[in-house]
Amino acid sequence: MDLDEVHERGERVLDEVSRSVVADRAVLRRVLTGVLSGEHVLLEDVPGTGKTLTARSFATALGLSFSRIQFTPDLLPSDVTGTYVFDDREGSFEVNEGPLFANVVLADEITRASPKTRAALLEAMTERQVTVDGETHPLPSPFFVVATQNPVGRGEGTFSLPEAQKDRFLIKDSLGYPDKAAERKLLNRRDARDTSTPSVSRVLSADVLNEMQQATETVYVEDGIKEYIVDIVHKTRSDPRVAVGVSPYGCQRLFEGVRATAAIYGRSFVVPDDVKAIAHETLAHRLVPTAEAKVENIDRCQIVDDVLAEVSVPTVSRGGRA
Repeated sequence: MDLDEVHERGERVLDEVSRSVVADRAVLRRVLTGVLSGEHVLLEDVPGTGKTLTARSFATALGLSFSRIQFTPDLLPSDVTGTYVFDDREGSFEVNEGPLFANVVLADEITRASPKTRAALLEAMTERQVTVDGETHPLPSPFFVVATQNPVGRGEGTFSLPEAQKDRFLIKDSLGYPDKAAERKLLNRRDARDTSTPSVSRVLSADVLNEMQQATETVYVEDGIKEYIVDIVHKTRSDPRVAVGVSPYGCQRLFEGVRATAAIYGRSFVVPDDVKAIAHETLAHRLVPTAEAKVENIDRCQIVDDVLAEVSVPTVSRGGRA
């Protein structure tokens, strides 16, 4: 599959999802960036903004299996990974697969989960496998998690994610409240139908998505862009307002994200604007501000803004391999 076809099919997915989800197309495009990168997405919003609908709509449009896990403090690891059950006919134990055995997993209100349950999810996100009674089992391919959380401080029993788990999300984004025109569009949609949500049709399949992901791997990143990414990451580590900057893992995820961004636009090479397009959503949640920065309520996105302003932007000399 060539990158023009990746662009065309990606636009079809975004068009189909937009039939159901009223949101900024740039946000939906960044979710698709996570999909093409084979990475996970965290959506932070107040209830009722369409986070669950977004995850379900992407799964349907992509032709993938979908499961939803509603996280609560009493949810056990086995509730998400599965358990062994005895099969009387076979006379042996078999795995009763949990909801993690799906292509797209919605981890709803992830901040309500216990540390043990989050650890089981972390293994799935990192290793693409789960451990059931000491034995590991591979998860379906493709596999990615769309997690949701309420803003910190909203709702009872919600807690911040540990840094190790935040680092496993390529993108942290927000759908936000719709503007007045978009909210009126929601009312018009509801008034014109009998069901509570519009239907979404399948426009891809798992095999086609795998081809799109493989095509994304062919996007060329010249040395100047690689240096640009590394300079940005290193600048976050030396910023006096940051106690812990972006990790090497985060640097690699940014690299993968910018390639997927270029592919979504049908380009065979990365330009600096691809880095800027996802820098805030890829880097800000990975930063750990100093105690002084927290007291002064310094916004992490402002830190990313300042870093981008201070790092020299390279000139792309060519749009393909030498």
